[in-house]
Amino acid sequence: MSNNLIYKTQYELQNELDNYKQLVSDVLTIAKKKGATDVEVDASLSDGVSIEVRNGDIDKLEFNRDKGVGITVYLGKASASVSSSDTSLKSLESTIDHAIALAKVMEEDEYSGLAEKELLAFDYKTFDLDLYHPWDVSIENLIDLAKDCEKKAFDLDKRIINSDGSFVNTYSGLSIYGNSNGFIGSDIASRHTYGISLIGKENDDMQTDYWNTVSRVPENLQSIDIISKKAVERTVSRLGAKKILTRRTPVIFNFSTAKTLIGSFLGAISGGALYRGASFLLNQKGNQIFSDKITLVERPHLAQGLGSALFDGDGVKTKERILVDNGILNGYLLSCYSARRLGLQTTGNSGGVHNLHIDLPDDAKSFDNLVKEMHNGIIITDLMGQGINTITGDYSQGAFGYMVENGVITYPIREITVASNLKDMYKNIISVGSDIDTRGNVQIGSLLIDNMMVAST
Repeated sequence: MSNNLIYKTQYELQNELDNYKQLVSDVLTIAKKKGATDVEVDASLSDGVSIEVRNGDIDKLEFNRDKGVGITVYLGKASASVSSSDTSLKSLESTIDHAIALAKVMEEDEYSGLAEKELLAFDYKTFDLDLYHPWDVSIENLIDLAKDCEKKAFDLDKRIINSDGSFVNTYSGLSIYGNSNGFIGSDIASRHTYGISLIGKENDDMQTDYWNTVSRVPENLQSIDIISKKAVERTVSRLGAKKILTRRTPVIFNFSTAKTLIGSFLGAISGGALYRGASFLLNQKGNQIFSDKITLVERPHLAQGLGSALFDGDGVKTKERILVDNGILNGYLLSCYSARRLGLQTTGNSGGVHNLHIDLPDDAKSFDNLVKEMHNGIIITDLMGQGINTITGDYSQGAFGYMVENGVITYPIREITVASNLKDMYKNIISVGSDIDTRGNVQIGSLLIDNMMVAST
């Protein structure tokens, strides 16, 4: 066994899990005895290590061990939520008393309450999703990994003059949700990542960029050779950026910026935005909102998935579903509360979406072929600012990217603003890239969008 302080065998973690399940059960029982109509409890325990190296020196070395219990009590339709980092029963009894006292002075909310019992994931199994893979490696080896990644990057190109930090993070933890409808569910997971951010210089121009790798399974992380090479290539490709004239043009949003477009979509179909009337996709279920190139599927039960979950934050069973089918919006992202506000049923999305994937159309293209198809236009690789109106869909973002001429990337461009409306952008997607980025809960490739305004700033 290594001296990694956060490594635990499944047996060791199972013991901690059993203890926390008992704690949640005890809190539920105590709260009911004290007069709560209903109760729900969230408990968590996590361990992590964060390391950052800069210019060969350790800039940060942090060990984290966090624990906490959140309690929501209901007195009829009035409720109050409190939390504590002290998990002793004596302290939690005091926390429950405080929650009940608060609930007594809260106004009633007709939409509040636990999930209906028939919706709860009673048949879940903690380890079925294979989410727990601790990194059995010493702290010294993690530090060496960060140092080696930085050194390899410096050796690859003389234009790399500095590092903004090479980092390694590893995390393992458990979480438990229980409520007074008889449900107690648990989740055990690990997550590991490392990467590097670099600074490049050529003449008087300086640019920065990065690359990283993320996985629940340490053996599935990309090698430091790949990470350092990718970070260097991305950084030096930005050197010599030019300004351009304002124009209307096709635009490719690369996989990282395409994720932000899908993120805006997810925000617009979330229950909170919908019942507040703060969404440009209000009342659009069943309508064509994307081009027919786009099919988006939520797959919450993927083994080792970064967004996998057998139940949501209300304890409701999750299920695979097609959110967008050939451009048509099939449904929303609803918790129990937001569903009641809208007169609908929960979709098992309290806490958000679980593993959203694009199903590639038959004519999906590699990134290089996407560039050739665009022929003349602009690739957007970075976005800046907060220029999105979630109510109207109006879109205006500062950006960095690359000019494409005759199907070839010619030079980087800076100080531009890309503008349109998300409703038009979604419908004007004319081609989809097969370069899907797997480093996250939303997995999508590059998108080619026709006819956008790109202005020089």
